[in-house]
Amino acid sequence: MTTMVPLGHRLTYAHEGLILPVYRHGPATGETVILLHGFPETAASWNAVVARLTAAGYQTWVPVMRGYAPTAIPAGRRAYTTAHLVGDLIALITQFHLTRVHVVGHDWGGFLAWKLAQLAPAKLRSLTVLATPHPLALVWAYRHSTQLLSSAYIGAFQVPRVGDWLAYRLLPHQLRSSGLSAAATAALLAAFPTPQSLCGPVNWYRGMLVSHQPAVPDPLIHVPTTYVWGQHDPFLGAAAARKTADFVTADYRFVVLNTAHWLPEERPIATSAAILDRLQRG
Repeated sequence: MTTMVPLGHRLTYAHEGLILPVYRHGPATGETVILLHGFPETAASWNAVVARLTAAGYQTWVPVMRGYAPTAIPAGRRAYTTAHLVGDLIALITQFHLTRVHVVGHDWGGFLAWKLAQLAPAKLRSLTVLATPHPLALVWAYRHSTQLLSSAYIGAFQVPRVGDWLAYRLLPHQLRSSGLSAAATAALLAAFPTPQSLCGPVNWYRGMLVSHQPAVPDPLIHVPTTYVWGQHDPFLGAAAARKTADFVTADYRFVVLNTAHWLPEERPIATSAAILDRLQRG
């Protein structure tokens, strides 16, 4: 098994002593689109989408997230709180002098995209989130649907080393049973060959439960937003997906695809179309 290579030119930027890679692709004159991968994905998970966005004239930036790049795996859950993760994105935007960017996120990358839109809306031109509902919609769904049961695996990830081992053992089944193809599953398994290789990615789940997260002065989203959800997603259910509209005040589109969780990999054409529609609308 071999891992896929991300499209684009590899650059690096620094934040909090970490060196984070980012892959830039497309015309220099194109509007900037930052694409954030989720768990347990890689920058290459966006390749099919990147090819379509750059063909349409956009310049894409795909960072390798904290915990995934060998030069950016800090120890301990406190290094993975929202403040640190959003700080990584602000550093990317600032150090490369990017202005008014479009942001696209899937899974954990989607959660981070919501948070960036809450904490730094002036930096965003538009927002497209795949799979992950607005954080407050998810909280609401925990109380009013079966979402808490669908998210029960998160509790098992909280124990250091044990959580890494469990994630590693569950990964093949979780990927295939949630709709990822055999080829894409093989590529991700090759990217995470040991329980230790999942420690950084799993720390995103641990950091979520750390106290002293950054205060959000306004939890509503005032950036033009498209939310794309797969109606067969086993992790993120319909209640939170439909509730997300209540937390966006700007122009909003809700796109439902006949698929499961892995939208960039398994439905790149429909996913790219939804993203391009939002990019063109602004």
